[in-house]
Amino acid sequence: MDSPEAVASTHSGRRGDTAASTSNTSGQGEDGPTKARKTSLKRTNGKPTNAKAKKHKKARVSRPARLGYTVHQGEDMLLVISSSTSQYDGSAWTPPKKGSKKKKLTKGKGKANQIKKKKTVRATPKLVNKPVAKEKEDTNVFVPQKATDHRWGQSLPEEVLISIFQMVVVQDGAVPFLCRVGRVCRLWNAAASSPVLWRKVTVGHCWIAPGKSQLPKTEKKIKDTFDWLAQNRFSQLRDFSLCHWSKNVTYAVEVVSQFCPHLRSLKLSYCSGLTASAFQTLALHSRSLQSMNLQYSEFQVEGLLEYLESHGSQIKQILFTHGPKNDRLLTAITRGNCPDLEWLEVNTKLDSKDCELPVCIQALQMACPKLKTFRMLNVRPLHKTMRNGADSTSGFPLLEELCIATTSYSYMTDKDLWDILFGSTRLRVLDLRGCSRITPSGLTTLPCLDLECLFWGQYFSSSVGLPSPKKGLHMVTQKWSRTLQQLDIANQLFAEEDLEIAMSHLAHGTEADTLRSLNLNGTRITPPALRPVLGQMTALSYLNLSSCRYLPRGLKRIYRGQEDIRQLLDKLE
Repeated sequence: MDSPEAVASTHSGRRGDTAASTSNTSGQGEDGPTKARKTSLKRTNGKPTNAKAKKHKKARVSRPARLGYTVHQGEDMLLVISSSTSQYDGSAWTPPKKGSKKKKLTKGKGKANQIKKKKTVRATPKLVNKPVAKEKEDTNVFVPQKATDHRWGQSLPEEVLISIFQMVVVQDGAVPFLCRVGRVCRLWNAAASSPVLWRKVTVGHCWIAPGKSQLPKTEKKIKDTFDWLAQNRFSQLRDFSLCHWSKNVTYAVEVVSQFCPHLRSLKLSYCSGLTASAFQTLALHSRSLQSMNLQYSEFQVEGLLEYLESHGSQIKQILFTHGPKNDRLLTAITRGNCPDLEWLEVNTKLDSKDCELPVCIQALQMACPKLKTFRMLNVRPLHKTMRNGADSTSGFPLLEELCIATTSYSYMTDKDLWDILFGSTRLRVLDLRGCSRITPSGLTTLPCLDLECLFWGQYFSSSVGLPSPKKGLHMVTQKWSRTLQQLDIANQLFAEEDLEIAMSHLAHGTEADTLRSLNLNGTRITPPALRPVLGQMTALSYLNLSSCRYLPRGLKRIYRGQEDIRQLLDKLE
């Protein structure tokens, strides 16, 4: 049904058409014929040009107006219905072409209908309201999603956040990660403040770049930060490490010692300037301290010696770097200042020339009967005898690891090795890299029966005179074939036949498949010697065949992974 207003407009349009036709035929009025002629030109001659421009304009208008109104076409009119009352809201309606309906109209009627259409389109507020409607729809759709994205971290339980932070702390450390996430929100700050996350802290270059000088403001900032961390975060601190500090080392150690009663481990790596006052503070406050790692750091030796004399009984681990002054620490240890010592490690830089360290093994065995790990890395020990001639009767009964590895020539002999390990039945790891004077017969006489790792590779300079080819490797593999997990005999000059027998002992000497790593770099291993060990040791995941002269050129490389080693076995067969 047509509305009354639409019917009235139709009748008025018809009267206007009649009047217009009468005026055109009679020719009355000065402007009458001219206006009629202009109107006819606009609708006939101007149609190809102006119609296209109007089409483009209406196309632009119709796009945003699809959701604002609905248009229905009648017999001789267009009805525009608002979207608020339309049941076709949101429908994709395409308006008809401009000239499709006008072809049926007369010249006089076209003017009236054109005026009516313009009034109808302009009267509706669809162009103004339509973008607002879109904004409302976009707001209703996207605002909850953004709010949810921002609230996910605030809605997590604090225990879950602490577990997540703990994973990061184990991998990357507490500093500066916890300091940064604590500034996100109150919940994250509370989780990052949990004492469980601050039990192990390592502080490195946090304020200045390496090698640059500190300004007074920077130094004050460092001290204030350390004070705040110690008072608010380090209440449950267990392990503290300081790396690459040349200033304020003493201040940091003193603050940590005063506010951390549970401190067990102190590590200084590449630090300098540690004075005796720091060790005095440790003696007063750190009654739980058990481990001191001072490798590659400069400190006042006298202060540490005084600390060991008074509180050395609580120290179980001590690590330091070989040097003219630091060697006095080993003398103090052999005197019995650390009776409960379990870990002793002395190292030096790889490019260091003076690597000889006199040590009395018998005195060390008597002073440290609980020693479990004894390492001398790149240091050549020179054995000394006790003045009274007394010998140790027990040795190191609890020793599990002995490392006397060096990149240069070593003077260690079978007798020296026996003097150290004659009572070590629990030995698991034996590192003799660089000890070329040790023989297979000397190894087989050792009392340890469950050796798991044997590192016996030779990595010293080729200018040193090498002994003649050795024999007896098969005795070593036969003794420990049941327990060996890692074997390194790189650059050892064993004969081909001896290597083949030794590999057969590893392959068939036990039912347990324990071997994980095998280093044969630079040896005379042959393909027949490799086949049995590769076929039986299915758990083998590392194999080094570099520089093996008796293997084909394409096989001389490092193999990682069981699948890679299986492919090698297929090639050998």
